[in-house]
Amino acid sequence: MKNEIHDLRVSDHMANERTFLAWVRTNIGIMAFGFVIEKFGLFIKQMGLILGKSNAQSLSSSHGYSSMIGILIVGFGILMNLMAYMNFKRVEKQIDQRTTAYQPSGTIYSLLIITIIIVGIFLLIYLMQNSF
Repeated sequence: MKNEIHDLRVSDHMANERTFLAWVRTNIGIMAFGFVIEKFGLFIKQMGLILGKSNAQSLSSSHGYSSMIGILIVGFGILMNLMAYMNFKRVEKQIDQRTTAYQPSGTIYSLLIITIIIVGIFLLIYLMQNSF
């Protein structure tokens, strides 16, 4: 009986670690996406100069938006990594204390979804302004 309880706790800790690592992978992807957005404005500016576009001034001003959005997204990825670690430690403590009722963290999920929706809306507006 004691080995079964120990095996369950080990299994729970491993599941918690897998979940944490999935969050870390997701947040690395978010930070990479922010980096790409930040560098996208520079790419557009350089392409405008190479193609000899007369609206190079408007292209350089759009770089500021992509830079700001990209930096915010990278910062968001860092914040989400911190929150994922805090959640990992909280669940680890619940497992060690043999808490029977798992209490999921709605905060981390809500923050992720709300921020992704807001960033998506800003990117949609940004792309629509630059394509028309």
